[in-house]
Amino acid sequence: MTFTEEHGDLFAEEIIQNYALCHCISSDFALGAGIATQFAKMGVKKQLCNNFPKQWQGRGYCLMTETNGVVVGNLVTKERCFHKPTLETLRQSLEDFRVQSPEMKHLAMPKIGCGLDRLEWADVRDIIKEVFGGMDIEVIVRFL
Repeated sequence: MTFTEEHGDLFAEEIIQNYALCHCISSDFALGAGIATQFAKMGVKKQLCNNFPKQWQGRGYCLMTETNGVVVGNLVTKERCFHKPTLETLRQSLEDFRVQSPEMKHLAMPKIGCGLDRLEWADVRDIIKEVFGGMDIEVIVRFL
């Protein structure tokens, strides 16, 4: 695994054309605050609502969508949009993402779980490196 943290736009053309993306969501598919709103504008919320029935509740799993050729791993880390995730639900959702996408070679993400969700980046970074360590994958974390 290669792991890079860099300033830049997660939604820049060079990223969305060449990388799968992932971000954290709640199982109510609110996508109404933070960077999730940008994913909603891409059509991710519509894909989630159309493809995953209401029985998808709980937390600690990943729902894969594809919108306009962009693969998105929607990491369900909390049940309701106003809840906060835990490091364990983040780890579980990343592990589920890895299981669903074993051939993935390029992944880009924001500092997942650290904005409005208030997890500590140092802890999240360690989990990302543990989950994807040993894989042939390039992970880029982009932030402004």
